[in-house]
Amino acid sequence: MLQHLRLPLALGLLLGLAACASTSGDSIGSLPDTRNADLDKTLTAAGKKKGDEATSLYLAAADLAWQQGDSLKARSLLESLNLDHALPARKIFANTLSAELALARKQPEMALQLLQDPAFDRLAELPVAQQVRSQEARARALEESGQLLPAVRERIYMAGLLDQQAAGNNLESTWSLVSRLQMPVDSRANETELRGWLALSRMVRGNGSLVEKQLKLREWIAANSLHPAARQLPAELDKLLALQPQPLQRVALLLPSHDRNQKVVNALRNGFLARYYEARESGQTVPELLFYDSNQTGSPEELYRQLQQDQVDLLIGPWEKELVTRLAEQASLPVATLALNYADNHTSQATSNLYQFGLSAEDEARMAAERAWADGMRNAVVLVQAGDWGRRVQAAFAGHWQQLGGTLVDSVYLGQPVELAQQLGSLLRLRDSEERSKKLADTLQTRIHSQPGRRRDVDFVFLAAPSQLARQVRPTLIFQYAGDLPVYATSAINPGSQDSALLHDLDGITFTEVPWLLNTSDPLKDGIINRWPEAASLMGRFYAMGADTYQLAVQLQLLQALPNTSTEGLTGQMQLGKQNRVERHTGWAQFVDGKLEPLP
Repeated sequence: MLQHLRLPLALGLLLGLAACASTSGDSIGSLPDTRNADLDKTLTAAGKKKGDEATSLYLAAADLAWQQGDSLKARSLLESLNLDHALPARKIFANTLSAELALARKQPEMALQLLQDPAFDRLAELPVAQQVRSQEARARALEESGQLLPAVRERIYMAGLLDQQAAGNNLESTWSLVSRLQMPVDSRANETELRGWLALSRMVRGNGSLVEKQLKLREWIAANSLHPAARQLPAELDKLLALQPQPLQRVALLLPSHDRNQKVVNALRNGFLARYYEARESGQTVPELLFYDSNQTGSPEELYRQLQQDQVDLLIGPWEKELVTRLAEQASLPVATLALNYADNHTSQATSNLYQFGLSAEDEARMAAERAWADGMRNAVVLVQAGDWGRRVQAAFAGHWQQLGGTLVDSVYLGQPVELAQQLGSLLRLRDSEERSKKLADTLQTRIHSQPGRRRDVDFVFLAAPSQLARQVRPTLIFQYAGDLPVYATSAINPGSQDSALLHDLDGITFTEVPWLLNTSDPLKDGIINRWPEAASLMGRFYAMGADTYQLAVQLQLLQALPNTSTEGLTGQMQLGKQNRVERHTGWAQFVDGKLEPLP
């Protein structure tokens, strides 16, 4: 027996010595001890130590300062340390803390850079609490830099490390991210959990009434019983199941029979009816429709008295901006109303029972700000068409851009095309560059061959102008030595023309566009174009809006009860925003060699 024991023991000693020899230079190290809650004592103790012990205490002090809300002291302590040769555990701890501080300063790209240090390859060897902290910082950094799908993947990955309360919070964050993803999303073959989340999101966003969504959600839970969202529904979906459906019985459509933009009005009506009949033919319960002519209606009071007499549950319209503005001046409306335009007046108090939906350039400006921010841009110049429309779009972009943390360097209101070169030259300060070259030549008393250069405090251009004017911006930027500046724009730049010769000057500009004009396959769209060929052109935007109006009508109860819920339509992803205005997130495109190419 003893003889049998000696051999394994000797072998164990030899293996242990060999392991020590092979890993002595590959130690992960230890995390700082953060149990002391007294910052002054921790700093005093650190001052009495040297080398690694001092570094550990200073890291603990920096973390303590951050937990106590003193980010400046935390940052100062971290920057005073030389961690170039620190072991992985210390590097991971320090970089995670630095990333959290960067996120507090709205610098998600810096946070991601810190979290990509090679030391994080060994994160899984550290205690679970540190793994969770580092992954939480990475998930937040990905989200705040606009990388929503990688953020979802990070949260799915870390879910298995979390206790009950943290797991619940992570589940809610995951759903919030998934519900904001732009569809479609490609998942990998082994991403079963992600595919479950995506299926859940498509079901909630899709067509159909509240009753149909509740039925589909219960079916999804039964079919995916092992999915985290089936075991614990996100709060928003729990509320969805608890809602008492209030189906529409009668819906009235209020549009003009004679209007200077009657083609647009007809497109809205036909798109609405196409979606309505599609729903009816697929077996969905649809409301009775009544039609009113806004050319023949009297005062708002008379209109709503008639609606109440007709027992209308929802009025769709009016379309005319002046009529919508008049309704928005009321404190409340006796019948729920989904207007097909936005009121001019912006009051702090929303009109009760009034919802507003349209193809808003302001929405597109805010989307452009989010896209540019996600692409890493931070310093913007704005070029908008002179006039009221341009001022509104500029204000929407500037407000959202600064809210994200971006810097608005300058704004220019574009006048006549002949003025464009001078306006852009002044904006880009080319003359300053030329004058510097001239002064240098005068100082050296010699001829200098130099190329003028643009100002370097600008990352990109936001453009909101009609196609005819926009077509001159890109060539002028190139001529003004600023062809390297990315340009983000609203859909106003799209002329709808198939003539590539006219579109080459728009090449490379990233712009918003409705899914109707980007996606080639949709049964409803195909049917509408077959009947009304003009729907294949820019007029298709209004057919899409009409179709989405019906979709909003039957989902209004859901969207109002769950403000973060959205629905996927042919004009984009829609949800109710402030003052019950429908906000859209559209697709993205570029012209490449004069051809429209969708972007991811």
